[in-house]
Amino acid sequence: MKNHNADQNFTSSFSGLLELVKYLRSDSGCPWDREQNSQSLTPMMLDETYELISAIESSHHSEIVEELGDVLLHIAFQIEIAEAEQSFSESDVFSAVISKYVNRHPHVFGDESFESTDELKQKWEESKRKEKNNDRESILDGIPASQPGLSHSQTLQSRASHAGFDWDDLTGVREKINEELDELENSENMAETTEEFGDLLFTLVSYGRKMDLDVEQALRFANVKFIDRFVKMEMLAKQRSQEFVELSIEEKDELWNTVKASESKHDE
Repeated sequence: MKNHNADQNFTSSFSGLLELVKYLRSDSGCPWDREQNSQSLTPMMLDETYELISAIESSHHSEIVEELGDVLLHIAFQIEIAEAEQSFSESDVFSAVISKYVNRHPHVFGDESFESTDELKQKWEESKRKEKNNDRESILDGIPASQPGLSHSQTLQSRASHAGFDWDDLTGVREKINEELDELENSENMAETTEEFGDLLFTLVSYGRKMDLDVEQALRFANVKFIDRFVKMEMLAKQRSQEFVELSIEEKDELWNTVKASESKHDE
Protein backbone atom coordinates (compact mmCIF):
# COMPACT_ATOMS: atom_id res chain seq x y z
CA MET A 1 0.00 0.00 0.00
CA LYS A 2 1.41 3.38 -0.99
CA ASN A 3 1.92 5.86 1.85
CA HIS A 4 1.12 9.55 1.68
CA ASN A 5 4.08 11.75 0.92
CA ALA A 6 4.96 13.52 4.18
CA ASP A 7 5.90 16.61 2.16
CA GLN A 8 2.33 16.95 0.89
CA ASN A 9 0.57 19.50 3.11
CA PHE A 10 -3.13 20.14 3.53
CA THR A 11 -3.98 23.70 4.55
CA SER A 12 -5.85 24.29 7.80
CA SER A 13 -9.08 25.22 6.07
CA PHE A 14 -12.18 23.59 4.62
CA SER A 15 -10.48 23.55 1.24
CA GLY A 16 -7.56 21.70 2.79
CA LEU A 17 -9.96 19.20 4.34
CA LEU A 18 -11.59 18.63 0.96
CA GLU A 19 -8.17 18.02 -0.57
CA LEU A 20 -7.44 15.48 2.19
CA VAL A 21 -10.68 13.62 1.51
CA LYS A 22 -10.04 13.71 -2.23
CA TYR A 23 -6.59 12.21 -1.64
CA LEU A 24 -7.95 9.53 0.70
CA ARG A 25 -10.47 8.49 -1.97
CA SER A 26 -7.88 8.47 -4.76
CA ASP A 27 -5.99 5.44 -6.07
CA SER A 28 -3.10 6.45 -3.80
CA GLY A 29 -5.36 6.69 -0.77
CA CYS A 30 -7.34 4.28 1.38
CA PRO A 31 -9.46 1.37 0.03
CA TRP A 32 -12.07 1.81 2.77
CA ASP A 33 -12.53 5.50 1.99
CA ARG A 34 -12.95 4.72 -1.71
CA GLU A 35 -15.67 2.18 -0.95
CA GLN A 36 -17.87 4.62 0.96
CA ASN A 37 -20.94 6.35 -0.45
CA SER A 38 -23.22 9.06 0.88
CA GLN A 39 -25.55 6.57 2.57
CA SER A 40 -22.93 4.28 4.09
CA LEU A 41 -21.44 7.25 5.96
CA THR A 42 -24.68 8.59 7.48
CA PRO A 43 -24.69 6.38 10.63
CA MET A 44 -21.18 7.53 11.47
CA MET A 45 -22.07 11.15 10.73
CA LEU A 46 -25.00 10.90 13.15
CA ASP A 47 -22.72 9.43 15.83
CA GLU A 48 -20.20 12.23 15.34
CA THR A 49 -22.96 14.83 15.61
CA TYR A 50 -24.09 13.40 18.95
CA GLU A 51 -20.49 13.35 20.16
CA LEU A 52 -20.16 17.02 19.18
CA ILE A 53 -23.36 17.91 21.05
CA SER A 54 -22.10 16.05 24.11
CA ALA A 55 -18.78 17.92 23.99
CA ILE A 56 -20.55 21.29 23.64
CA GLU A 57 -22.90 20.59 26.53
CA SER A 58 -19.94 19.51 28.68
CA SER A 59 -17.97 22.66 27.72
CA HIS A 60 -14.85 20.61 26.99
CA HIS A 61 -13.11 22.89 24.52
CA SER A 62 -10.50 20.39 23.34
CA GLU A 63 -13.24 17.83 22.72
CA ILE A 64 -15.35 20.43 20.88
CA VAL A 65 -12.40 21.14 18.56
CA GLU A 66 -11.94 17.43 17.87
CA GLU A 67 -15.64 16.67 17.36
CA LEU A 68 -16.20 19.73 15.16
CA GLY A 69 -13.38 18.44 13.00
CA ASP A 70 -14.97 14.99 12.78
CA VAL A 71 -18.33 16.48 11.71
CA LEU A 72 -16.59 18.71 9.16
CA LEU A 73 -14.75 15.68 7.81
CA HIS A 74 -18.07 13.96 7.15
CA ILE A 75 -19.42 17.06 5.44
CA ALA A 76 -16.30 17.14 3.27
CA PHE A 77 -16.81 13.44 2.47
CA GLN A 78 -20.40 14.06 1.36
CA ILE A 79 -19.31 16.91 -0.90
CA GLU A 80 -16.41 14.97 -2.41
CA ILE A 81 -18.63 11.95 -3.12
CA ALA A 82 -21.23 14.19 -4.76
CA GLU A 83 -18.60 15.93 -6.88
CA ALA A 84 -17.19 12.57 -7.99
CA GLU A 85 -20.71 11.50 -9.00
CA GLN A 86 -21.35 14.95 -10.54
CA SER A 87 -24.47 15.34 -8.38
CA PHE A 88 -23.54 18.76 -7.00
CA SER A 89 -20.44 20.74 -6.09
CA GLU A 90 -18.94 22.52 -3.10
CA SER A 91 -19.96 25.80 -4.71
CA ASP A 92 -23.57 24.59 -5.01
CA VAL A 93 -23.68 23.87 -1.27
CA PHE A 94 -22.29 27.23 -0.17
CA SER A 95 -24.28 29.18 -2.75
CA ALA A 96 -27.53 27.52 -1.65
CA VAL A 97 -27.02 28.04 2.08
CA ILE A 98 -25.87 31.67 1.72
CA SER A 99 -28.82 32.52 -0.54
CA LYS A 100 -31.30 30.80 1.79
CA TYR A 101 -30.15 32.55 4.94
CA VAL A 102 -29.89 35.96 3.31
CA ASN A 103 -33.50 35.55 2.13
CA ARG A 104 -34.60 34.42 5.60
CA HIS A 105 -33.17 37.55 7.20
CA PRO A 106 -35.12 40.37 5.51
CA HIS A 107 -34.78 42.37 8.75
CA VAL A 108 -30.99 42.26 8.29
CA PHE A 109 -30.58 42.39 4.51
CA GLY A 110 -33.86 44.15 3.65
CA ASP A 111 -36.32 46.75 4.89
CA GLU A 112 -38.51 44.57 7.12
CA SER A 113 -38.65 45.02 10.88
CA PHE A 114 -40.23 43.02 13.71
CA GLU A 115 -41.69 43.99 17.05
CA SER A 116 -40.63 40.81 18.86
CA THR A 117 -38.69 37.58 18.51
CA ASP A 118 -42.03 35.70 18.41
CA GLU A 119 -43.03 37.70 15.33
CA LEU A 120 -39.60 37.03 13.83
CA LYS A 121 -39.97 33.26 14.43
CA GLN A 122 -43.39 33.30 12.78
CA LYS A 123 -41.98 35.12 9.76
CA TRP A 124 -39.12 32.59 9.65
CA GLU A 125 -41.58 29.71 9.42
CA GLU A 126 -43.60 31.54 6.75
CA SER A 127 -40.43 32.01 4.69
CA LYS A 128 -39.59 28.32 5.02
CA ARG A 129 -43.11 27.34 3.89
CA LYS A 130 -42.89 29.63 0.86
CA GLU A 131 -39.53 28.13 -0.11
CA LYS A 132 -40.95 24.60 0.08
CA ASN A 133 -44.43 25.45 -1.16
CA ASN A 134 -44.14 23.43 -4.36
CA ASP A 135 -42.99 20.29 -2.57
CA ARG A 136 -45.17 20.30 0.56
CA GLU A 137 -48.90 19.79 0.93
CA SER A 138 -48.98 19.88 4.72
CA ILE A 139 -47.43 22.23 7.27
CA LEU A 140 -45.89 19.12 8.84
CA ASP A 141 -44.20 17.95 5.63
CA GLY A 142 -40.42 18.01 5.56
CA ILE A 143 -39.83 17.22 9.22
CA PRO A 144 -37.26 14.38 9.28
CA ALA A 145 -38.72 11.26 10.89
CA SER A 146 -35.18 10.16 11.75
CA GLN A 147 -35.02 12.78 14.52
CA PRO A 148 -34.90 11.43 18.09
CA GLY A 149 -38.43 10.94 19.39
CA LEU A 150 -38.57 13.91 21.75
CA SER A 151 -37.03 16.28 19.19
CA HIS A 152 -39.42 15.01 16.53
CA SER A 153 -42.40 15.65 18.82
CA GLN A 154 -41.19 19.15 19.66
CA THR A 155 -40.65 20.03 15.99
CA LEU A 156 -44.10 18.72 15.04
CA GLN A 157 -45.72 20.70 17.84
CA SER A 158 -43.80 23.87 16.99
CA ARG A 159 -44.96 23.68 13.37
CA ALA A 160 -48.55 23.14 14.49
CA SER A 161 -48.25 25.99 16.99
CA HIS A 162 -47.11 28.41 14.29
CA ALA A 163 -50.32 27.48 12.46
CA GLY A 164 -52.35 28.42 15.54
CA PHE A 165 -52.93 24.88 16.85
CA ASP A 166 -51.73 25.07 20.46
CA TRP A 167 -52.79 25.64 24.06
CA ASP A 168 -52.95 29.25 25.22
CA ASP A 169 -50.90 28.58 28.36
CA LEU A 170 -49.52 25.90 30.67
CA THR A 171 -52.85 25.39 32.42
CA GLY A 172 -54.34 23.60 29.44
CA VAL A 173 -51.24 21.44 29.02
CA ARG A 174 -51.26 20.52 32.72
CA GLU A 175 -54.90 19.44 32.47
CA LYS A 176 -54.06 17.34 29.43
CA ILE A 177 -51.18 15.69 31.31
CA ASN A 178 -53.57 14.69 34.11
CA GLU A 179 -56.04 13.39 31.54
CA GLU A 180 -53.34 11.31 29.84
CA LEU A 181 -52.18 9.94 33.22
CA ASP A 182 -55.71 8.78 33.99
CA GLU A 183 -56.02 7.11 30.59
CA LEU A 184 -52.64 5.42 31.08
CA GLU A 185 -53.60 4.06 34.49
CA ASN A 186 -56.89 2.76 33.10
CA SER A 187 -55.41 1.06 30.04
CA GLU A 188 -56.41 -2.60 29.77
CA ASN A 189 -53.70 -4.21 27.64
CA MET A 190 -50.16 -3.64 26.44
CA ALA A 191 -51.25 -2.03 23.17
CA GLU A 192 -53.37 0.53 25.03
CA THR A 193 -50.65 1.09 27.63
CA THR A 194 -48.09 1.77 24.91
CA GLU A 195 -50.42 4.18 23.13
CA GLU A 196 -51.37 6.07 26.28
CA PHE A 197 -47.78 6.27 27.49
CA GLY A 198 -46.82 7.76 24.11
CA ASP A 199 -49.63 10.30 24.44
CA LEU A 200 -48.38 11.23 27.90
CA LEU A 201 -44.82 11.73 26.63
CA PHE A 202 -46.10 13.81 23.72
CA THR A 203 -48.01 16.06 26.13
CA LEU A 204 -45.01 16.38 28.45
CA VAL A 205 -43.06 17.61 25.43
CA SER A 206 -45.73 20.29 25.02
CA TYR A 207 -45.23 21.33 28.64
CA GLY A 208 -41.49 21.73 28.12
CA ARG A 209 -41.98 23.48 24.79
CA LYS A 210 -44.35 26.00 26.37
CA MET A 211 -41.56 26.76 28.85
CA ASP A 212 -39.17 27.38 25.92
CA LEU A 213 -37.10 24.30 26.78
CA ASP A 214 -35.27 22.02 24.39
CA VAL A 215 -36.84 18.83 25.72
CA GLU A 216 -34.27 16.51 24.13
CA GLN A 217 -31.48 18.50 25.74
CA ALA A 218 -33.29 18.52 29.09
CA LEU A 219 -33.48 14.72 29.02
CA ARG A 220 -29.82 14.45 28.02
CA PHE A 221 -28.90 16.62 31.02
CA ALA A 222 -31.04 14.39 33.25
CA ASN A 223 -29.31 11.31 31.86
CA VAL A 224 -25.87 12.79 32.53
CA LYS A 225 -26.91 13.73 36.06
CA PHE A 226 -28.24 10.22 36.72
CA ILE A 227 -25.03 8.60 35.45
CA ASP A 228 -22.89 10.91 37.59
CA ARG A 229 -24.94 10.23 40.73
CA PHE A 230 -25.13 6.49 40.12
CA VAL A 231 -21.37 6.19 39.67
CA LYS A 232 -20.83 8.21 42.86
CA MET A 233 -23.21 5.84 44.68
CA GLU A 234 -21.14 2.88 43.54
CA MET A 235 -17.93 4.61 44.61
CA LEU A 236 -19.38 5.50 48.01
CA ALA A 237 -20.52 1.92 48.56
CA LYS A 238 -17.02 0.71 47.67
CA GLN A 239 -15.49 3.18 50.14
CA ARG A 240 -17.75 1.68 52.81
CA SER A 241 -16.68 -1.86 51.81
CA GLN A 242 -20.23 -2.58 50.64
CA GLU A 243 -21.27 -4.64 47.60
CA PHE A 244 -23.59 -2.24 45.80
CA VAL A 245 -25.78 -4.81 44.03
CA GLU A 246 -26.42 -6.62 47.32
CA LEU A 247 -27.67 -3.55 49.18
CA SER A 248 -31.38 -3.16 49.92
CA ILE A 249 -33.37 -0.47 48.15
CA GLU A 250 -33.44 1.49 51.41
CA GLU A 251 -29.65 1.38 51.61
CA LYS A 252 -29.36 2.43 47.97
CA ASP A 253 -31.76 5.32 48.64
CA GLU A 254 -29.53 6.41 51.53
CA LEU A 255 -26.53 6.42 49.18
CA TRP A 256 -28.50 8.42 46.60
CA ASN A 257 -29.55 11.01 49.17
CA THR A 258 -25.98 11.27 50.47
CA VAL A 259 -24.71 11.96 46.96
CA LYS A 260 -27.44 14.59 46.38
CA ALA A 261 -26.63 16.27 49.68
CA SER A 262 -22.94 16.45 48.77
CA GLU A 263 -23.87 18.14 45.48
CA SER A 264 -25.93 20.75 47.34
CA LYS A 265 -23.04 21.56 49.66
CA HIS A 266 -20.71 21.84 46.66
CA ASP A 267 -23.05 24.37 45.01
CA GLU A 268 -23.25 26.60 48.11
